[in-house]
Amino acid sequence: MTDTLFKKIRLFIIIRLFVVTLLLGSFYILKIGYDRIYNNTAFSYLIASLYLLTIIYALALEWIKKANWLTVFAYIQIIIDVIAETLIVFLTGGIASWFSFLYPLSILSSTILLTSRACYIIATISSVLYGLLLILQFYKIIPLSTDIPFTPKEYFYNTFANITAFYLIAFLSGYLSERLYRTTKTLEEKETVLSDLKVLSRDIIESMPGGVFTTDLDRRIITFNRSAQKITGYKPEEVMGRRPEDIFPFLKGVGFQRRTEGEIVRNGRRIIIGIGFSKLRNSFGEEVGLIGTFQDLTELKAMEAEIKKKEKWALIGELSASVAHELRNPLASLKASVEMLLNENMPGYHARRLATIALSEMERLNNIVTDFLIYARPPKLNSTTFDLHRVLRDVVALLQSTEREDKSVKIISRLDDELTITGDSRQLQQVFWNLGTNAIDAVSEGGVIEIYTNKRDATVEVVFRDNGVGLNSNDMERIFYPFFTTKEKGTGLGLSIAQRIIEEHGGRIAVTSEGKGKGATFTVILPVNPPSYRA
Repeated sequence: MTDTLFKKIRLFIIIRLFVVTLLLGSFYILKIGYDRIYNNTAFSYLIASLYLLTIIYALALEWIKKANWLTVFAYIQIIIDVIAETLIVFLTGGIASWFSFLYPLSILSSTILLTSRACYIIATISSVLYGLLLILQFYKIIPLSTDIPFTPKEYFYNTFANITAFYLIAFLSGYLSERLYRTTKTLEEKETVLSDLKVLSRDIIESMPGGVFTTDLDRRIITFNRSAQKITGYKPEEVMGRRPEDIFPFLKGVGFQRRTEGEIVRNGRRIIIGIGFSKLRNSFGEEVGLIGTFQDLTELKAMEAEIKKKEKWALIGELSASVAHELRNPLASLKASVEMLLNENMPGYHARRLATIALSEMERLNNIVTDFLIYARPPKLNSTTFDLHRVLRDVVALLQSTEREDKSVKIISRLDDELTITGDSRQLQQVFWNLGTNAIDAVSEGGVIEIYTNKRDATVEVVFRDNGVGLNSNDMERIFYPFFTTKEKGTGLGLSIAQRIIEEHGGRIAVTSEGKGKGATFTVILPVNPPSYRA
């Protein structure tokens, strides 16, 4: 506030110097109103005095600012100006002088320099001095004569009109000054808030743990926060004006996607970066550039690799234990049968029965090993274009022809028309057979199985739905684990192999069930035209 008033007073001093010079020039150079001056010598002294006061004001301004007397100093200047204006009006004819316009200038000056109350004070002082001057002239107390005689009514009207004008100017200028002050105050407050928000935004961006930078519309970097500098090892002056791909070479040919990962090498250190982009918009919603946010994923990727390695070994250990468990049971039966067969005194029918058991257990061992080899290393895909509905109709026919002595099952299929996809028809038929037999095993007498397809844009869904025993949440989490089964017979590798084959085709198997006893739905989701296959 003090600095603003200081600047205003300094400008006011300059304007006063200009006005005084204009008065001097109009009288002594242009001879305007020169013949009306009551006393030329007194007028010259007055002009000189005003010049002197202006110089004094200018010299004292800095000292007065330090003394914090700027408001008082402004009042003193304006009051002295009003007195000087009264002397000018006196020297130029009093009521006949047309220099009464100088009073409004002082009133306006008080409004600009001080407050709305100050303009009323200056208007009052101006009214008193001008009115007193005209009263003294009217009663001839001061020796002022005019070329044109004025009547008492004209004296009264002139006094009333000027004083009214003084206060009207004071009112209008005060009102406008108050409005201007409030508007300025509001703007200052908003600027302060805006400035605080800018500082807060900058502090937030600078305090973010991730790297943040912004670009202009030409994709030139204009900001680079502290974390970005720490992650990349670049200083702000090294990146300003450069493009993001100059700092992150892996963006070349990739573009500014929402999220991508790549590597940079800085000071011999390999850094894995995860980076994403979004549009930078101004308050009007117009795009003004890009915002890039990135993180150093080096340690995270190392941790992920370590976790995957541990999970791999844990899975191998768990799988080894499952294989050992599945092999141990038939081996125990086979060992017991062979040991009993070595007994020479065993009757023939017992020996034949034990031999049958041994052969059965050997077959079981062979099935376990075969299924495990298929799961561990599925055969290479023989990709062809085939009719999926025809393969499914063959599976349905096989399922319907399967003899079930303990129950009858109704299979409903909706496999009309032709649905062509690309894949290994033989392996997919094995997947559908496994899902179909599992559904038959899950339903009870009179159970219903539905088999149908849904065609999407680039995928096809093969649905196996039954009203059988269903699955609980724990079973659904482990259903595709090797050697996990809820049946009394079976190796527990059927669904694991099915999932592996579908994954080799670029698809997946989704399972839903409302709970135990409420049936289950297996949905095989396959791409119609997979982009590639495992070699």
